[in-house]
Amino acid sequence: GWTAHGVDKLKARCEELSLQPRGTRGESGGQTGHTYDISNKHRLGYSEVQLVQTMIDGVNKLYEEDLELQKKQLEFPNIQSAHSLVAKHVTKEKWDKLCKHTTKTAGFTLAKAIACAVEFDNQHCGIYAGDWDSYKDFADVFDPIIQEYHGISADAKHTSDMDVSKLKGNGNPAAPVVSTRIRVGRSIDGFGLSPGITKEQRLAVENLFKNASKKLEGTLAGTYYPLTGMEEAVRKQLVDDHFLFMSGDPNLQVSGMERDWPEGRGIFHNQEKTFLVWVNEEDQFRIISMEKGGDVKGVFSRLVDGINAVAKSVKEESGKDFMLDEKYGYVHSCPTNLGTGMRASVHIDLPGYAKEGIDKLKARCEELSLQPRGTRGESGGMTGCRFDISNKHRLGYSEIQLVQTMIDGVNTLYEEDLELQKKHGI
Repeated sequence: GWTAHGVDKLKARCEELSLQPRGTRGESGGQTGHTYDISNKHRLGYSEVQLVQTMIDGVNKLYEEDLELQKKQLEFPNIQSAHSLVAKHVTKEKWDKLCKHTTKTAGFTLAKAIACAVEFDNQHCGIYAGDWDSYKDFADVFDPIIQEYHGISADAKHTSDMDVSKLKGNGNPAAPVVSTRIRVGRSIDGFGLSPGITKEQRLAVENLFKNASKKLEGTLAGTYYPLTGMEEAVRKQLVDDHFLFMSGDPNLQVSGMERDWPEGRGIFHNQEKTFLVWVNEEDQFRIISMEKGGDVKGVFSRLVDGINAVAKSVKEESGKDFMLDEKYGYVHSCPTNLGTGMRASVHIDLPGYAKEGIDKLKARCEELSLQPRGTRGESGGMTGCRFDISNKHRLGYSEIQLVQTMIDGVNTLYEEDLELQKKHGI
């Protein structure tokens, strides 16, 4: 009960009871599962009898509270994000059927999966998977959410295609594209996903990547920087390069993705800083290809080479492949990223559309299967005339289709923007 309630809350309660909780493998072994070592906190200033009495009374109290918490966790939750897909598809009937189930790989539960929709009132989707098992074991909930979000049928199959030679054309060289970035997520089979991954699994994933990254050659060769024990000069450089991912995102915290921060996490980049891998952030791996300018085809080509090289190295190192589901494509912690897990984006100046109005740009992007946002990320808002334009879809389309859509759509927006500039006298 306390584990599901939160380890930090257990620590705070033990503090009130003059107790100290830790994992069963000693002071620095970390906590895993739901078995704890609970001891007296004090040594000096109290008699032996007082300390043993405190421990007896405190442990009895924790046990009683744990029983109540277990009961509470099986009650149908109050889903604060009332308009979310979770609120629509997690019915009392489904909850009662699934709420006691724990997944095999990461010990994940439906309560953990929907924690963000329960905690916050601003979620659209509101659910995360703690391992590949979550998608299968809680399919009664995940399947309808995924089908509705991605607009796919119940019997749809995902096809991956990363054959760069099939791309037609490229970004218009005259378009004011500042930079191009394409990323995918990947997860190694047999380990949990970030919301549910155990501490041992997370460290094992990191070690696998550390060893695999040493085998990357040519323009992909580079250095892995673990977040734990990172030197200040390295940290500052990664911040200046906008490469460093930070803690503190409420969604990642509530969903369980920031447990044991920053252990087992890190960043790899090549010497040219055009190929990056984030390790154990929202997904086990976020593989990223980027560069200044609008050579979308070149950026995608490097991404494909990078994905293949990392997959090959991981396979040689562990005998394991990336999780690939015939129905849902590459497995990610967030169901909105299923399929390709790919976001292909450019930063482009569109002064004509900026003058015409953001709502017009949003509507036009919708028609072109694109998604506009500000250049400071998903929740950063839009300012000025520089926009981040990316593919809207992830699942139900191949990688080639999505990159082609982005190239064609951005070229179209650029041509239309020139006309709008004339219209507004820019």
